Amino acid sequence: MRQRLWRLLKPLCRTGVSRVPDLHLVSVPLRIGLFGGTFDPPHVGHIAAAVNVRHALGLDRVLMVVANDPYQKSSSRDITPAAARLEMVRAACEGIPGLEVSDVEITRGGPSYTFDTVREVLAEYPDAEVFVIVGSDTAGRLETWHKWNELADIATFVVIARDVEELTLPSAVNSIRMDVPVIECSSTELRRRLRAGEDTTHLLSRAVFNVIHARNLYGVTDRRSTASVGLSA
Repeated sequence: MRQRLWRLLKPLCRTGVSRVPDLHLVSVPLRIGLFGGTFDPPHVGHIAAAVNVRHALGLDRVLMVVANDPYQKSSSRDITPAAARLEMVRAACEGIPGLEVSDVEITRGGPSYTFDTVREVLAEYPDAEVFVIVGSDTAGRLETWHKWNELADIATFVVIARDVEELTLPSAVNSIRMDVPVIECSSTELRRRLRAGEDTTHLLSRAVFNVIHARNLYGVTDRRSTASVGLSA
């Protein structure tokens, strides 16, 4: 909040305006990040990226939006039920300031389109600035997204660079490249490790693993769970 007020008042200081506006009458737009995903399962890489982007851009909050039907993935593999993925994301984000878990896409039902989600956020917060957070691999497929060009009119894309020297996006897209620290981790590899009973302690929080174990997800059973205990919450 202090940083946002300073951005507001700094031009007045430069021009020598002696009367500071009444801050009770000042409306400072919210800066909201949108981090959508399948989160099957959510891992430490997701959380680290969300936290780092929030701090780097001074976002008021980052909404961790769990996809109901990730239409670009659901046709090629089985997806863990949305309710289970939502519970895992809530466990992963618990106690982390500025991260809020959203079930807006699950509540809406059907295929999950980021354009529709951003419109719902703006309907609730009409003056907000919305930042859609994506990885460089996802950004490279932006033109396959539902109404991507209309989405570009109402949101800024934040692209988390993963050792990508150059990334070309459509000229209509307002984007910010973020070279924030990234923990390389793949949900695909995590699912394989969990099914094989291999160690995941450096990739999953204990809270998320507890949900996986309780729901018997990814083939985790009492017999094979000891190697995948997970990090402390």
